[in-house]
Amino acid sequence: MSRPRPEPVQVVKQRRDAALAALVTSVPYARFLNITFDRRGDELTAQLNFDHKLIGNPFLPAIHGGVTAAFLEVTAVMTLTWANLWERIESGSLDVEELAAGKLPRQPKTIDFTVDYLRSGLPRDAYARATISRSGRRYASVHVAAWQDHKDKLFAQATGHFLMPQEAAAQAAASPEFVTEVPPGSKD
Repeated sequence: MSRPRPEPVQVVKQRRDAALAALVTSVPYARFLNITFDRRGDELTAQLNFDHKLIGNPFLPAIHGGVTAAFLEVTAVMTLTWANLWERIESGSLDVEELAAGKLPRQPKTIDFTVDYLRSGLPRDAYARATISRSGRRYASVHVAAWQDHKDKLFAQATGHFLMPQEAAAQAAASPEFVTEVPPGSKD
């Protein structure tokens, strides 16, 4: 009995790229800030493409702290989502066309997010990479580092804790017969 023949590398790469593009376009704030992602294997690097609307202090000039925090948090959430989808992307069980059509998996929810501003963000492109410290069924911990000119010269870093999406909750959402609506203002 012979093993099934592996898919051509180009097919797998196209599936990875299409899945990443669908995930990124599904986050309106990431599009507003013009955050893009570069994929190398299973690792993502986020890029905050500079625009003058991102400046918070025009006298320095420096990127607004809220933009920096949002950039770091989007990077963390995308990295967690990407890591959770990786096996399905690689095996081909993930339908990329469904992702592109808007049928996206639930994303992790932020429990807390602490940002360390190490220096002013200069008026140029910024990059960030998230490292997953721990990821379980319910909880994940992520560290994010952001730099501009040199990867060893960080301008911000963050640590975040996230509530991971539950499969049972996702299945209940997909099956309307199991969903019960709670009227607004009710205590349930």
